[in-house]
Amino acid sequence: MSTLRTLLLQANILWNDPEGNREHLQSMLGSNGAEYDLAVLPETFTTGFTGDAEMPAETMDGPTVSWMQKVCERNDAALAGSIVISEDGHRFNRFLFVTRDGVQAWYDKRHLFSYGGEDERYTAGTRRVITEYKGWRINLQTCYDLRFPAWCRNRDDYDLMLMVANWPARRIHHWSALLEARAIENQAWVIGVNRAGQDGNGLVYPGASAVHSPMGETLARFGDGEQSRIVKLDLSAVEQTRKKFPFQQDADEFELHS
Repeated sequence: MSTLRTLLLQANILWNDPEGNREHLQSMLGSNGAEYDLAVLPETFTTGFTGDAEMPAETMDGPTVSWMQKVCERNDAALAGSIVISEDGHRFNRFLFVTRDGVQAWYDKRHLFSYGGEDERYTAGTRRVITEYKGWRINLQTCYDLRFPAWCRNRDDYDLMLMVANWPARRIHHWSALLEARAIENQAWVIGVNRAGQDGNGLVYPGASAVHSPMGETLARFGDGEQSRIVKLDLSAVEQTRKKFPFQQDADEFELHS
């Protein structure tokens, strides 16, 4: 599929209220009206960032994963976003990519935000994850990962980077600048979906979700508050950009160590 119709949901996440968030996001998904291939939700969309402190984390067979699959079955589309998952005595900020057939891929956030205490609550992931959907190679990344270009580096192995976040207002300029930079340096589509509203810790989130082309052009940039929009991505733009500007062949070789 050369065109990927992607629905971005910039939602105001309720604090520590998984059921309420599922109902609210269901309403946002239903209100759009148009058909889409992939919907992208913010980071920790059931609780807010570290909003699970007073409640048990979910498991992979819990209500949110089940809800995601039902949404996919109902809309014949994929759904992506992160939630807190408990597994083998550890908590993970896990980015799930779900289709009507179930969880197709998942990525545990590698760079935990120590400045906000995330490293004290969760276990860091160790593997970089790229999944294929409708002919697109999709790289899954979460919030703080955006600051680490080596982790995000294209190795001719992905066409689209999904970056989901709870990125606060005080550093929103960094969010916008780094999303554009990741698109330019990796010659890939980049979608960044941030939350809106205010969380239980008093942090304000201005949204500013965006879509950038492999040339770094801005196809969509959201303002403040809740918004949703479908953006059509063209796969041929990746090949054309890399063919016309073959910068990747001059990239430095390196290895990542966990």
